[in-house]
Amino acid sequence: MQRSYFGTDGIRGTVGVAPITPDFVLRLAHAVGRVLKRSEERPTVLIGKDTRISGYMLESAMESGFNSAGVDVVLLGPLPTPGVAFLTRAQRAALGVVISASHNPYADNGIKFFSAQGSKLPDAWERDVEATLAEVPAWVDSAHLGKSRRLTDAAGRYIEFCKSAFPADLTLKGLKLVVDAAHGAAYQVAPTVLRELGAQVSTIGCAPDGMNINKDVGATHPEALVDAVRAAHADYGIALDGDADRLQVVDGQGRLYNGDELLYLLVQKRRLQGQKIAGVVGTLMTNMAVELALRAQGIDLVRAKVGDRYVLEELEKRGWILGGEGSGHLLALDRHSTGDGVISALSVLAACVRAGQSLSQLLADLTLFPQVLINVRIAPGYDWQSSSLAQETLRAVEAELGDTGRVLVRASGTEPLLRVMVEARDAAKAQACAQRLADACLP
Repeated sequence: MQRSYFGTDGIRGTVGVAPITPDFVLRLAHAVGRVLKRSEERPTVLIGKDTRISGYMLESAMESGFNSAGVDVVLLGPLPTPGVAFLTRAQRAALGVVISASHNPYADNGIKFFSAQGSKLPDAWERDVEATLAEVPAWVDSAHLGKSRRLTDAAGRYIEFCKSAFPADLTLKGLKLVVDAAHGAAYQVAPTVLRELGAQVSTIGCAPDGMNINKDVGATHPEALVDAVRAAHADYGIALDGDADRLQVVDGQGRLYNGDELLYLLVQKRRLQGQKIAGVVGTLMTNMAVELALRAQGIDLVRAKVGDRYVLEELEKRGWILGGEGSGHLLALDRHSTGDGVISALSVLAACVRAGQSLSQLLADLTLFPQVLINVRIAPGYDWQSSSLAQETLRAVEAELGDTGRVLVRASGTEPLLRVMVEARDAAKAQACAQRLADACLP
């Protein structure tokens, strides 16, 4: 059975347009509640959200849907996605729910779920939910309705969890940092964590109004942070996205480091501490330079499908702990069950502090290949693979690059876009090939 609603990272879309409507979200929560009750008589779910104005409406609908199925609800308020994952595990809840569209603009929103262990759920679970959605609702009677309560110290508990991931023998005293929380879920959490560990912190992107999330700030728009770091003469800038599960870092020179480079750094940090790294999981988008550098050190890099849930599945299958994406989703399974932008930032800063070196010094032996990504807007359901022009151009570009580069064309799992990526040792060739292919893929 193909999934009709779930994409790469839950269910996502424009608010007010199916399926991101209150009536659908109520039915979705009811169906999820019925699935949960097959294995637990009185399940409890946690609901967190980012700072979008639509979060209030969707939270209310979801709460009602769960209650109508006889499921108890704990409301967490605005909290990073990894914070919801942590509290789901800590509270021994049956399920964690995040109302967020991550890095998308405020007019979008979405729903994603975490298991009792705080990890993303498999495709089979999502198919089960969709099958239950197609059934007639089974409202419980009044005596068996679920109840709701609010966990008032949710943010404080998560802050302490983040701080516990930073080595006890280190401090951030003496470091001047700029934090950009994308006007999103970590707008209070991230600055507090870093200040309490000793850093001098200034902020941008930490004043949400419900409609400015990800607008010209955050991990998807790091230019604002680059400017702020330079203006403040800071040592580093930390950029998160709207739900704070991804990270980009800027150094004092205004140089931006993406998820591929940060993943490589985390591997090197552990190697220097004497840990044996069996292998690392990246994605189809991971820069080839990272793969070659790890291979030279006897470390395998396995590529999963794009999406941190698929990186996680591959890590669990192989018993490895480190993985990530260039977008900044970084996984260290001995630190957290999911990608966490704040904890990843602490790991990067700890590596710099312990080594007494800058980020550029620690990554001096890694030079990424030029990688060009072009997003081609498409109509929902458009099949680019049926285009003879697109297929002919793809074959021609692959032949031209040979073993000096890579090509990847894929449909986005979260937006109506076709993502065209070309990677090559020569930047001009990568750009030219990517544009040719993007033009050929236009509907």
